[in-house]
Amino acid sequence: MTVRSGDSLEGSGMAAHVRTSAAVGLALVAAVTAGCSGSGSGSTASKSSPRATAAQSSSSGGAQNNAAPTESNPPGDIPDNQAYVPFRGPGFTVKVPEGWAQTQRDGGATAFTDKLNTVRINAHSASTAPTTGSVTNTVVPQLRVQVPKFAAPKVSEVTRHAGRVVLLTYQGDSPKDPVTGKVVRDAFERYTFYRSGHEVNLTLSGPVNADNVDPWRIISDSFAWR
Repeated sequence: MTVRSGDSLEGSGMAAHVRTSAAVGLALVAAVTAGCSGSGSGSTASKSSPRATAAQSSSSGGAQNNAAPTESNPPGDIPDNQAYVPFRGPGFTVKVPEGWAQTQRDGGATAFTDKLNTVRINAHSASTAPTTGSVTNTVVPQLRVQVPKFAAPKVSEVTRHAGRVVLLTYQGDSPKDPVTGKVVRDAFERYTFYRSGHEVNLTLSGPVNADNVDPWRIISDSFAWR
C-alpha cells in the first residue's frame, strides 16, 4: 500500500511538473512570437517610410521636370518674328511693324503704336538740309519743352540705306497710361532724312531697358525716297 501510494504521489508530481513546464514553454513561445511579430512590424514600417518619401520626392521632382518653362521678355521688347509692311508717305516709303495701331498726331504726324513702343513719322518742307548743329541748336531746345523729363540728348551723323542721316537720341517720360496711371521711361531715336526740300523725321521710341536695336535698324534702314 505504501509503495502504491508513493507511486501514485510521484506520478501526480511528475504530471504537475510536466504541465507546468508545458505552460512555461507555451508562454515563452508566445513571447518570442510576439517579439518577432513586433520586430517585423517595426522593420516593415521603417523600410516603408523611406520608400514613401522617395516616391513623394520622385513625384514632386517629376512634376517640376514636367512643368512648362516660363517665358519672359522684358517690357517693350519687339518679338524677333515681327513682320513689317510698307507705309507710303508723300515722296517716301518706310516699313512699319504689321498689326500696330495707326493714328494721326498733331502736326500731321502719323504714329504706329503697340503696347509700349511707337513709330512716329512726320514729313514737311525744309529749305536746307539738317546738320548736327541745327538739330542741337533748334530741335533739342524744342524737345526739352515738349518731352517730360527730357534728358541725355546726343546728336550724330549716321548712314542708312537712304544715305546720310542726322540722328538724335534722348530719353524722356511717356504720357501717363489712362488706365493704370503708370509712366514709362522711354529711349528715343530720331532720324532726320532730307532730299530736295523735303524733310522726314522718323522717331522710334520704347522703354529704356527694351532691346529693340534690330527692329529699329530694320525700320530706319527701310526708309527710301520715291
